[in-house]
Amino acid sequence: MIKQRKVALALLFLDLLVLVIVFNLTAWFRGIAFPGSWILGPLLVPALLVLTAFYLIDGYKTQTDMMSLDYTSEHIIALLAALVGTLLFTFVFLTGEYPLQQSRGVVALSFLAYMPLSLAYRRTAYAAGRAGRRDRSLVFVGDAQNAAIFSQECALMGSSHPIIYVSTSEEGEVDEVLRKVERGQMEAEAIILRENNRDLRAPISQRLVDLYFRGVPTYTLELFHQVYWRKIPLYRLNQTWLFQEGFKIAREPVFERLKRLSDIVFSLSALTAGAPLFAVIAFAIWCDDRGPVLFRQTRIGRNRVPFRIFKFRTMRANDGTDAYTKIGDNRITRIGKFLRASRLDELPQMLNVLFGDMSLIGPRAEWDKLVDDYEAKIPCYHFRHLVKPGITGWAQVNYPYGANLEDTLRKLEYDLYYIRHFSFLIDASIVLKTIHIMLFGKGR
Repeated sequence: MIKQRKVALALLFLDLLVLVIVFNLTAWFRGIAFPGSWILGPLLVPALLVLTAFYLIDGYKTQTDMMSLDYTSEHIIALLAALVGTLLFTFVFLTGEYPLQQSRGVVALSFLAYMPLSLAYRRTAYAAGRAGRRDRSLVFVGDAQNAAIFSQECALMGSSHPIIYVSTSEEGEVDEVLRKVERGQMEAEAIILRENNRDLRAPISQRLVDLYFRGVPTYTLELFHQVYWRKIPLYRLNQTWLFQEGFKIAREPVFERLKRLSDIVFSLSALTAGAPLFAVIAFAIWCDDRGPVLFRQTRIGRNRVPFRIFKFRTMRANDGTDAYTKIGDNRITRIGKFLRASRLDELPQMLNVLFGDMSLIGPRAEWDKLVDDYEAKIPCYHFRHLVKPGITGWAQVNYPYGANLEDTLRKLEYDLYYIRHFSFLIDASIVLKTIHIMLFGKGR
């Protein structure tokens, strides 16, 4: 835990240092500042935007795979968003004298130079950290059945850490493993405790507390899911789960009102600015097979209230033989394949957002017939109707299209995490990840 904080602080320091150096070198090169005279104060806004952008894409988390193509694209998109924000602040909202106002080129060139540099030292730090963390173990303290389930979950989530299972009924095993961790003979990535571990003796519990204060990450199983995988494990769900801490979006009216206001502003802006694109897409759909342009279907909204959703039609009209689409589904039209991959088929849902049936961000709006089936088979599935459904959401950007009941269970874990931990920072993170999905055609 302490090492993770040190890495995050080191990256933050490098981000600020490199940003200052890059901006000043560019300013000297472009002649808006004399070599040796440093621009510092005016860099406060771009620095805040850059740090926020990196935070939103988990750029300070040691668990983030910074070598992946997905992270690379999100890194670039985040900095482009920071660039746009800097330009808007500098040349639209700001009045008076400001050094960066002398050249848009300095701002743009600085960000372009900053992109590869900030990515390079992040990858270097990640590669070094991964080499050091590869052999760190996840120590699971609990019963054999839950240990097997945890091991399967780690495999599904792509974890490469060795898993050491310690049975609470074997006091000698617990003592031996903890002694190795205490003496530094074993490096623990984390110690995970099942919530109902009432079998732990008082001395063992105290040693776990001591290890925690020495910097060894120790979590309950539910908390481990939330910290490492940003989802809620379904085994924790019961009818009293909603009464825990969190759920700001449901409990605080101010959050709901601010979210509704932002929905209205963004949906109106999108409908106005996107009108030409809407017309082009509509014409292309009609030319493809002369069928209707829009697809309408009854979906379930907040508090289980049904509504009619609008989407651009991507499948042949009146072909509803299967509730799920499959890879290579021959019902999808030629233009429909592109619209689904780019997520452009979702654009008419801006009308649903404007009307108040949906939000820009939230759980996926499911077909009423599927909801009836899910509620009969999945306990507490109705919890996801605590908020309005969204065009995009935490589950949509973290898990691929759901094509069966198992996928629905997996996506529900992410939906419930969003509902419990809602914040406008998570919404901003979802927006950046959605842009990544749209640009790289990962819709279905």
